[in-house]
Amino acid sequence: MANAKTVHEVTYDLLRELGLTTVFGNPGSTEQTFLKNFPDDFTYVLGLQEASVLAMADGFAQSTGKPALVNVHTAAGTGNAMGSLIAAYKGNVPLIVTAGQQTREMVLCEPYLTNKDETLLPLPWVKWAYQPARAEDVPAAFMRAYAMALQPPAGPVFLSIPLDDWEKPALGPAVVRTVSHRVSPDAQRLRGFAERINRSQRPMLVFGPEVDRSGAWDAAVAFAEKVGAPVYCGPLPDRASFPEDHPQFQGPLPMTVAGVTEVMTGHDLVVVVGAQVFRYYPYVAGEYLPEGSELLQITSDPGLAGAAPVGDSLLGDALLALDQLVGMIEERTDRPVPAVPARPSAIDTEASAPLTTEAVWSTLSTVKPADSPLVTESTSTMAQQLRWLPTTRPGGFFATASGGIGWGVPAAVGVALGDRARGVKRSVVATIGDGSFQYSVQAIWTAAQHRLPVVFVVMRNGEYSILKSFAELEKTPGVPGLDLPGLDIASIATGFGCRAINVDSTEKLAHEFTAALTADGPTVIVVPTQPQAVHLG
Repeated sequence: MANAKTVHEVTYDLLRELGLTTVFGNPGSTEQTFLKNFPDDFTYVLGLQEASVLAMADGFAQSTGKPALVNVHTAAGTGNAMGSLIAAYKGNVPLIVTAGQQTREMVLCEPYLTNKDETLLPLPWVKWAYQPARAEDVPAAFMRAYAMALQPPAGPVFLSIPLDDWEKPALGPAVVRTVSHRVSPDAQRLRGFAERINRSQRPMLVFGPEVDRSGAWDAAVAFAEKVGAPVYCGPLPDRASFPEDHPQFQGPLPMTVAGVTEVMTGHDLVVVVGAQVFRYYPYVAGEYLPEGSELLQITSDPGLAGAAPVGDSLLGDALLALDQLVGMIEERTDRPVPAVPARPSAIDTEASAPLTTEAVWSTLSTVKPADSPLVTESTSTMAQQLRWLPTTRPGGFFATASGGIGWGVPAAVGVALGDRARGVKRSVVATIGDGSFQYSVQAIWTAAQHRLPVVFVVMRNGEYSILKSFAELEKTPGVPGLDLPGLDIASIATGFGCRAINVDSTEKLAHEFTAALTADGPTVIVVPTQPQAVHLG
């Protein structure tokens, strides 16, 4: 036993075997025993605050399509990360989140930095939370964490590890396992769904984020074209799962019960693939399903199947289900599909600040490279983004799945890091509201340190526009704190090491955006914009 490897050595051997050689973190004293003698073949990505650290790992995992490893500080640091953890959980992002714990011998008397009730803190926003019963179990706990993070529905898991575990002798090499990340749908039930689709006279299709995550983009197009029905995406999508310039694409469903019901009215069958039924908010009363309509849902998430207020559900991976359905359904060209409204003509390029959001998005549509993914957290301009900058290829759109803000800036950093890790050279475009930018502004420092090709376009309207729209809908006048005066975003960005520019015209926006595409590192472009009311019904 004198030459036995330590828990630290065996765990790092396992992480290599699993491909988890990038660690996102902000080191604390209870984590330094894990990070000591950090191996040369590993990469440590430093973030300046745990919420940004976790959201960067989220973007990285979504870009690479593989689990990512996060190391945050004990209780207080884990608390900082909770908002981003919710986004990862709702977005089915496979993350292994680790936090240090005080020395085992002292935990009973709750010394400083003890993570009290360590497995309760991250719940319910992780699939599994665990602190190994003994130091020797740490490598096996990592293996189980990896397996659980990856299995559908994918999502984050949490490990709490006492700081004195790492130098204990290991029991031997870690057991390395593989697990499936797809679940095949029940064949008989799928055939029944196909028969109902074939009998339908006026179906409509709804594709959700699971389609893009599962690599089912092309299968969704083939299925939709064979069905010959109008296609929608779910409300508030966090991934785009169908080409938004396709003649069958009708746009996103409304966010309210009443609004969704109005769209479904007249359709005898609604087929929902890879989405919740539905991501409602705010509450506007209505029937969940109009009279004369039926609903079919295919999802890999038992929780979403159980939560659906109406319809019949089938558990299965979107790619496997759609690939099989295409061969079971009849091709129909006689079903009506509403014509898609023509995109408006180009906005006046001579416009000056404050710009309309139409002017900003129409300008971006002329300069954004086709292969650049869009990471967006500008909620009040969703309609304009879809109109001028539709997503036309898989893995091309990312937004938060949680409804919180502060995810977009670090997620864009993570997507760019993920691109680099898999050898993809392209710029990442991040469109961010001025309020959202402040939540996680420190993440741009990481972008600057790594010289990442990210172009941040910050729309400076001086207010929380989306909240003002909610105030009108909810009839809540006089809500304080909805204005944001006095922010010098370009100066803040410069202070974090980024190239930063204020622009006051569409011409300058186009010029500076084009220049940013060839810059050696990230650029923050600040665009004064007019406040934008949002239709929420």
